[in-house]
This record gives sequence, C-alpha cells and structure tokens, in this order.
Amino acid sequence: MNLGSFEVGFNIPARIGMDVDEIQTPSLIIDYKIFENNISKMKKFVLNNNVKLRPHAKMHKSVDVANYQIDNGGAHGICCQKLSEAEIFVRAGIKDILITNQITDAFKLERLAKIVSKELKIGCCVDNQENVINIQKAAKRNNSIIDIYIEYDCGANRCGTKSFNEINELIKMIKKMANLNFIGFQAYNGSIQHIEDHKIRQIEVKNTCNKIKELKANFIKHSPFITGVGTGCFDLEVNEEIYDEIQVGSYAFMDAHYSSLKHDRKLNNSNNFENSLFILTGVMSKALQKHAVVDAGLKSIAVDSGLPKTINSKLEYIKCSDEHGIIADPDNILKINDKIRLIPGHCDPTCNLHDWYVVVKDTKVIDLWPVSARGFSF
Repeated sequence: MNLGSFEVGFNIPARIGMDVDEIQTPSLIIDYKIFENNISKMKKFVLNNNVKLRPHAKMHKSVDVANYQIDNGGAHGICCQKLSEAEIFVRAGIKDILITNQITDAFKLERLAKIVSKELKIGCCVDNQENVINIQKAAKRNNSIIDIYIEYDCGANRCGTKSFNEINELIKMIKKMANLNFIGFQAYNGSIQHIEDHKIRQIEVKNTCNKIKELKANFIKHSPFITGVGTGCFDLEVNEEIYDEIQVGSYAFMDAHYSSLKHDRKLNNSNNFENSLFILTGVMSKALQKHAVVDAGLKSIAVDSGLPKTINSKLEYIKCSDEHGIIADPDNILKINDKIRLIPGHCDPTCNLHDWYVVVKDTKVIDLWPVSARGFSF
C-alpha cells in the first residue's frame, strides 16, 4: 500500500524502517516472527489431520492477514460474519468466502446475490424456510448461485435449529431451488471454546461432537459437509473426526484469554500458539506513587474478556478509563515515555478499534497493514 500521503502521528502510527520505540502510541502491533510461526503451526496441524482450513476473518478484519493465511498458511478461503465485511474481502480479490451467519434483510440479500461471480464462491447460513425462499428470489433475480449451510444448534443456544424434522424440510426445500447449492452444516459451539478447565472442556467437546455425529448419521444420504470449530478447543474437536473444515481465527494473534487455556499436550503439541498481537502503549504520567499512567484505555483495548496483560511480570494493568490505563509498578521501573506491550484480553473487538497493524520484526517496523474491514458490521 502506498503510504506516501499519510503522516505519522496524524493518520498512521509509524513508517516502514522506523525503530519500534518511534511508533506512535497507542498502536496495534504484530510481532511478525511469532505471527509467521503461528500460521505455520496451524498449516501443519490441518495437513496432518486432513481437514480444510477456513480461518475466520472477523478476528483480524485484514486483507493482508487473510492473503497471508491463504498464500502461506494452508487456508483455502475465509469466513466472515457480516455481509459488508465479506464485501471488503471480495473487492480485495478473495475468491472463497463463507458468511457464518444468517442474512435475512431484503436489501442485504440483493447485495449478497450481486457480488457472486463465476470466479467467486460465497455461502451463508440458514435456519428457517422463509430465509431460504428469500435467498432464492434474490439469487434468481441476479442469476447467481449461492452455497447454503444449514446452521445446527449444537449447544450455543443462539442461531440454528436443533430439530431434525426442520432440517429435513430445509434440505428438501433447498434442493428444489435452482439457484441454491446445499453444502452441509454449520456446527459451531462457541460456548465451549472458553472453558478454562481442560477436563471439563474435553467433556463438553465430546457432548457437542456426539450431537453432530447423530446429525451426520441422520442425513448421511446427502453427504453433508461439516464446518465449525474454534481456537479454544480445535484440537479436541478435530480429534473427534467429525469435521471436514475448521474455522479457527484467533490462533494467528492469540489473546490473554485464549493463552490462559490449558491443553493436553499428549493429544497434540502443535496448539501452543503464542501472542503475536500487542497494544503498544506509552507512559504519560508517573504522578501516582508506584504506578504509571499509560495512553491506552477503553478506546484502544476491548475489556470484555478482562483487562490486558503485560509481558513484564513485575507490571500489572489494573484499571482503565476512556483514554488512560493504570499500571501497577511496585518497583518504579517505568519512566515517562517508556513503551509497554500489552496483550489484549480479547483480540477480535480490540482489532476493530484500530485502523492499522504495525508489523514489526526484531526492533524495526517492516510493514503497515490496514484493518481493512474495521467498522464494517452491516
């Protein structure tokens, strides 16, 4: 990307070639070596386990990250969560996208149908007959073919249906529609991804996968493709040998919450992903005794999964307001303008607060990647 018209400190946080200490704060930074290693580990995992990889782009919202995952990380396409988000990646040349969500609004369905082309595969999820009828109408008007995944509620208690009778009727309806292509099932249980206790997480994964196995057995004549799985327990889910494709997203960056989950190393030793995403923040005040005030607060870091962690065990981020963060600094090691790397509790909403990723290698800025789909939530 040509950054010639951008100004450091105004609309970009850094330039290529700068030292890390020169990056304007607060900024979202990617440690390239760790990022590269995380991508490589997941590629090795899917190859060894014979599953397809469709990483979720709602996590990073970045065309550069998506292209890297496809070009270097074993991914054959991406997931998106919203239509406008998907359109960003379509316009950037991504050719295989699954919107892991229901699109029901008539205007959105028209846009969905219009972006399909001979070169582009696009799919979405359904859980009711009215939606199927309306997708078909939009697809017919625009002479497009849309891949359809029936969302099965395997435990999240959100979207999807649990009724095999309803699923059977949906399949029969979809198969009669000239512009719709039944692929299989979206079966993602987000509620199990964040269970901290490994043994409990393992039990819940088995319970979820047993439901999906029953689903697959009931509709085996349709040869359904099963897609789902998240970073929190992808190893356990894939080990159940029910999924054809996994939708992991956070593995590329990780965050404080996912990093806190314990895994069974005997099952798989390739899931030890490291934090490659950080908020770089600067000390702006030392007025508080044994504390430091930094310039990263709620407008820079999502705290729905807890406050960010520091990479220095002697420092603790203990409080935040809109534009400020309070760091406990019992040994008074911090000085004005010192830079600190923070690990966000939840990477997805944190990324959506920023316009740029500053990509760093060792002590230098090597690239800037736009957060391409930031705010695209229609």
